[in-house]
Amino acid sequence: MRTLLCLFLGVVAGSLSTTAGADTLDIREWQVPYEQSRPRDPVAENATSVWFVGQRGDYMARLNPETGNFDQVPLDPGTGPHNLIVGRGGTVWYAGNRKAHIGRYHPDEGRIEKIPMPDANARDPHTLVFGPQGEIWFTMQHGNFVGRLDTASRAVDLVKVPTRSARPYGIVVAPSGRPWIVLFGTNKLATVDPATLALIEIALPRAEARPRRLGLTSDGGVWYVDYVGGFLGRYDPGSGAFGEWPLPSGAGAKPYGIVVDSKDRIWLVETGPSPNRFVGFDPAEATFFSVTDIPSGAGSVRHMHYRAETGEVWFGTDANTVGRAVVE
Repeated sequence: MRTLLCLFLGVVAGSLSTTAGADTLDIREWQVPYEQSRPRDPVAENATSVWFVGQRGDYMARLNPETGNFDQVPLDPGTGPHNLIVGRGGTVWYAGNRKAHIGRYHPDEGRIEKIPMPDANARDPHTLVFGPQGEIWFTMQHGNFVGRLDTASRAVDLVKVPTRSARPYGIVVAPSGRPWIVLFGTNKLATVDPATLALIEIALPRAEARPRRLGLTSDGGVWYVDYVGGFLGRYDPGSGAFGEWPLPSGAGAKPYGIVVDSKDRIWLVETGPSPNRFVGFDPAEATFFSVTDIPSGAGSVRHMHYRAETGEVWFGTDANTVGRAVVE
């Protein structure tokens, strides 16, 4: 396995916004009317519908960015919804993190269906993501599983991570249908063969690294953020090579949410600085080219959604806002 280390030396009811400049983004935030509810993981279904969950408030909600209006869908007390995804026809699926289920909701039906986990140890569905056939892959941080839900039959497959307390966290799925996972309790990535459900682990170059979220570029590169060390990293599944770049804020960067845009540029949020900083990285030049302070301060940006149709990245913050950054 070959390792390459690269160095870089070196920013509603009412709304908050920044002014875009040469190196900064146009960021706007909407204050969520449900107080201290930790709004997170928004998904922009279209220009007038942005779904998100309130992890501490036990709800799903929808923002209309054009009007600033919010609509709430209450969930059972103690559900602790961790994230959601929106499928064909507007069906919303959420992770019932503290109630051991995945929920399904469609606004036209007005009811919630709960899909229970088939193992008592699979207690905390964490992050959901669609596969190419409409299946849902997901992680369980404390249950130590990677799961797959057949959205037609509601059958759930569970894959146990062999490393104890590996804490499977962020997850993405390649066009081939193969999921990639970061194991936040270790210095490892993992991937699962969708045909056999065989899981393999891949150690990162530094034993102290703790990857938290990840993204994929069109060349097959697996990009991850090292939350503890303050690095952006890349793994090449073909060659086994790694590249790592220290973030602009250094060891205290605490990178968390990450997405890849249509130009294969990486966008992430440094949650260590206050205010949090939205950072862009160009793999073609191997440089960080954009740093923007988030107006609310954010506190923490945990997961993000890139909407290719508009070149926007949507995110939630611990400052009780839902935000949008225009990156293209």
